[in-house]
Order: sequence, then C-alpha cells, then structure tokens
Amino acid sequence: MGRTQVKSLPVGVVDATALASRNGYEAILRRHAAREPAARTYARALPIVPVRARGLTIEGADGRRYLDCLSGAGTLALGHNHPVVLEAIRKVLDSGAPLNALDLATPAKDAFLTELYRSLPPGLAERARVRFCGPAGSEAVETACALVRAATGRSGLLAFTGSGRGTTGRALAGTSADTPDTRVARLPYPQDYRCPFGVGGEHGADLAARWTESLLDDPGPGMPLPAGVIVEPVLSEGGVIPAPHSWLRRMRQLTADRSIPLIVDEIHTGVGRTGAFWAVEHSGVTPDVMVLSKAIGGSLPLAVVVYRDDLDIGEPGAPVGTFPGNQLAMAAGTATLAHVRENALAERAATLGKHMLGQLQDLASELECVGDVRGRGLMIGVELVDPEAEGDSGFSDGPGAAEGGVAASVMPRSGRHPLPAAPELAAAVQQECLRRGLIVGLGGRHAGVVQLLPPLTLTDEQAAAVLDRLADAVRTAARCRGGGPAAAP
Repeated sequence: MGRTQVKSLPVGVVDATALASRNGYEAILRRHAAREPAARTYARALPIVPVRARGLTIEGADGRRYLDCLSGAGTLALGHNHPVVLEAIRKVLDSGAPLNALDLATPAKDAFLTELYRSLPPGLAERARVRFCGPAGSEAVETACALVRAATGRSGLLAFTGSGRGTTGRALAGTSADTPDTRVARLPYPQDYRCPFGVGGEHGADLAARWTESLLDDPGPGMPLPAGVIVEPVLSEGGVIPAPHSWLRRMRQLTADRSIPLIVDEIHTGVGRTGAFWAVEHSGVTPDVMVLSKAIGGSLPLAVVVYRDDLDIGEPGAPVGTFPGNQLAMAAGTATLAHVRENALAERAATLGKHMLGQLQDLASELECVGDVRGRGLMIGVELVDPEAEGDSGFSDGPGAAEGGVAASVMPRSGRHPLPAAPELAAAVQQECLRRGLIVGLGGRHAGVVQLLPPLTLTDEQAAAVLDRLADAVRTAARCRGGGPAAAP
C-alpha cells in the first residue's frame, strides 16, 4: 500500500542512523526542558522522543524501542495507530467533511452516538441524553457538576479522597467566584491496604458507607443536601484502588433514596479497561450521570457527559463551547468502541488482567518493598513501600487515626501492615523499567504506586515481557536502595 514500514530493532539496540542523529535527539530534549514549565510530568520522568508507534511499541528518535504500558494515560484502548482507528480517520479526511462542526448533526456524530448508545448500561441507555463538551476530561466533570447543580437547584457536592481530575479547582468549586457558601465534602474512599478505618474488607466498606449516610442525614453540623455525588469506580490517579462492589451499590441506594444524582467518573475506567465495558457494570450499578473521555475518542481529544433525560433542563441555545464537534475524534471513537465490543476485548482484559495480578502478587510475596498489588482488568497498581521506615503507618486520614485509635493497630484484610510509601523507590523502578524498554506510570500516595495501563490488544507474550521487565526493575531498584550492585538491563 506504499506505507512506510516501522523498522524493528531489539530493545536497547541503536542502529547507525540513530547514532548519527543522537545529537539531534538530545538537542530536542534540551530545548523542551528549557522551554516547558516546571509543571511538566511525563516529559520529565520519561526523557524519550517518540517518532513511530504501533500497538504496544514506541520507537524513539534514538532508535530504541519501548513497550508502552502508559498508553497515553489510558487514552489508547487499542494501542498506538491501530488499523481500524487509522482507517476511520482517513475516511473522514478523504471525505472532505468539516473537521469542526460545533454541535451540528453530522454523519460522524450520528455514527458515534449510535455506537455509544449500544454500549451503555441498559438502565441508562433507554433514557440517556449526551452532551458534548470541551475536549478534556476535566471539562466533562465541570459540565456534569454544572448539570446537576442546575437540575437540583443545590450547589454542594460530595466527593471522595484520592480522586483526581474532577475533584479539583473549577469543577467542584461552584458555579462562580461569588458563591462562597458552596461547599464540597470529601469523604473516605474505602480500600483494603490503607483503609481509613484501619480494618479493610467488607467492614471497612460498611463503615465508609455509614459515614456517608450520616453526613447526608445530618445537615446541621454536616452539609446541606448536595447537588450530586461524584465517584470513580476505580481510583486511577489515587493509586488504582477498585471500589468495593457493596460500597458502590450502597452509594447508589443512598443517592437514589434522597433524589441526589450519582455521577460516575469513567474517564479512566471506560471502554473495557477494567474487564467490563464500563467499570460500574462490575457492581451492577446504573448511575444518573456518566463522565467519559480518554479512550472514548480513540486516542484523540473527546469528552462527553451521558445523563438521565429528566436532568436535561438546559435552556435551548445555551452556549456549548467551541470544540464539541471534533469529527476525527468521533470517527476514531466509533471505531474503537465497535472494535472493543465486536472482539470482546473487555472480557479479554478481565482474563489477562487476572493472570497479571496473580504474577505480581507472587512478586509481592517475594519482596517486602511491594506493599500491595491491586487492580481490575488491565488497570493495575503496584504500591511500593519502605519496610525499614518507622513512624507513619501509612493509613489514610479517618476516624481513629488521629489519636491512636483503630487505624493505628488493626491489620487490614491484605494481611500486611500498611507501611510508609516509598516514592523514591517508585521513581527508581520507573527509571529501571525505562532502561529495560518498558514505560510505566506513577500515581497514588506520594506517587508511590507503579501503574500499568497496557492496551486491551495486549498479547500473552507481550504480557509476559512486561511482567519480566517490571519484576527485574523492582528487584534491581530494591537492591540498589539496599546498597547492592545494580544489574545490567
């Protein structure tokens, strides 16, 4: 077909062309370091210059090849440059269609909506409305919060500790700068390893739900009835922490009984990532509002809010923003949604993710510095800790933690006392992974959790390579931390 073929090189091998261009590659890194702000994150931790990519693999300007388990922070459900995505984009480009059509009806938008409705939880699909907003997930969360505020006439919101985008700044702060009485309550997100109540398991989930119920039913010293409750079914930036099914179902019941819209943030977890098409399906929960971005655009910027039709009280002609009509993203998103559905990639993610978790739990049994391994589907977190540190037990803030209560003395269900986070070790593991041709992310408590977000197209052989390199990187980083020699990658 006349397309350029990506030259395959063994990981770590640099060819003569790459050597000749190394000065140019390093010059690019120097210029970016000088021109970009101090807030850079990925570029600072991952000093590579990608020039080609396909599936799981990225090739850098230096000629090295990497296995990418960051996947554009979860954006690339099908990996880099998947053929069905590229073909969908080419069709739009070749058709002469407008690339930005505001919120007008277009064939690309119609196809996207048809495929999206086909995938939605049945209880939501039959009454759903879809609002296209700005291209980023934070704008989708902001839109969802404004939606429930307008629908309920209330201003407060209920969120949970550890949540990332959507529980910050403008999205939860209120409708404008002159609403100082707007309040956001943050409540504990239940988990096992760092349970805010120090118990974990079903007991910890029950205590977290009871605390939420108490706050909702005691508006005097607590907060007025909120406009909405927003929750992630798996905390992503908070360290890949899956919500207990019983707790998420309780949140659904508590909000339904009080006519409070339940907003579920599926920005990281949607489109098969967790082993179900939508993460709420694991718990059998149908939300009132779903916030979608990242993989929904098939690697291109797209963000939408799906919500129950009775919440749709916006005035006709109200502003919708400048970029709700990205035709290329809609085409790429349609192709991605259809490919995941038709090829049962969510089920594949569940099976392969379970196997990878098992392998990593064996690593946790071997190394004390691996405090916890957790995840759902192909969304996996490995929490690194300092087994020699004293003092901070590593529990989240919660009742009993302040004055030597239950959180200071009870071992969680995981069977290990939660130890202090080891962010320096996590950063060292990330760098050792990079030396071995593996790209991973960091998140969680003090950025002490190594995160794996491989594409849903991951093969068994690729999964084995990822696990081998990660395990070797953890062992080497732990050995260096203890004063031993580093192993050559």
